Amino acid sequence: MTLKQEIVGNAMQMAVVNLFPGQTVYCEAGKFLFKTTNVTMETRLSGPSGDGGRQAGGSGGGMGGMLRQAMGTAMQVGQRMLAGESLAFQYFTAQGGEGTVGFAGVLPGEMRALELDGTRAWFAEKDAFVAAESTVDFGIAFAGGRTGMSGGEGFVLEKFTGQGTVIIAGAGNFIDLNPADFGGRIEVDTGCVVAFEEGIEYGVQRVGGLNRQGIMNAVFGGEGLSLATLEGNGRVILQSLTIESLANALKKAQGGDKQGPTGGLFSTHTG
Repeated sequence: MTLKQEIVGNAMQMAVVNLFPGQTVYCEAGKFLFKTTNVTMETRLSGPSGDGGRQAGGSGGGMGGMLRQAMGTAMQVGQRMLAGESLAFQYFTAQGGEGTVGFAGVLPGEMRALELDGTRAWFAEKDAFVAAESTVDFGIAFAGGRTGMSGGEGFVLEKFTGQGTVIIAGAGNFIDLNPADFGGRIEVDTGCVVAFEEGIEYGVQRVGGLNRQGIMNAVFGGEGLSLATLEGNGRVILQSLTIESLANALKKAQGGDKQGPTGGLFSTHTG
């Protein structure tokens, strides 16, 4: 059953979801805005895991099933804790008729509803997830130690599998690109990547070589030492505003400039 939703607003969008009786949607803690009174709300540590939003175990699995469920939940929570994600999810189910729930991201920017058909997963930057149908599984993916250490934001990715609608949010405005339309590869600021389809190869490369121009790029260019690379044939969503640039702009407006006069390696941003 496709999630009936509408994304409204401009500078700070929100998603208004209409649930059919018995239909469940879940969100990351902190992304909920409002609901009608016939929509129940339940907070859990476990993700849906393809069970329609219901926790497994109980009479069907006995003690062994309960133990496996507890271990699975602990692993999910541990992964999310390591990734710096919210530890809990909130589940909303319409009872006795259709219901409405509202969600939003945490930064001024756009939202996007992605439709999963079960053939391709989607990957998104940390904190991009807003809400999804209970038929969509939320997981954590790691881009690899070498990529992550050099790429910052790229180390931890959110992974969505299954079938149904997942809603994501980012900062600023979105642009949809396919690397195949640009020779098969694009290079972007690591903070500009919002989401991409499975089949796109994500990596991080050094900005220039260890020469005079490479050092100039790193020290004065504002990008640091690395750029994200996206290769292949598939959909990529980029955002026009990075969290770091927003934080630096706010800091500067308050009388301090964490970026410093030159940016790049001279940046004092640590958050």
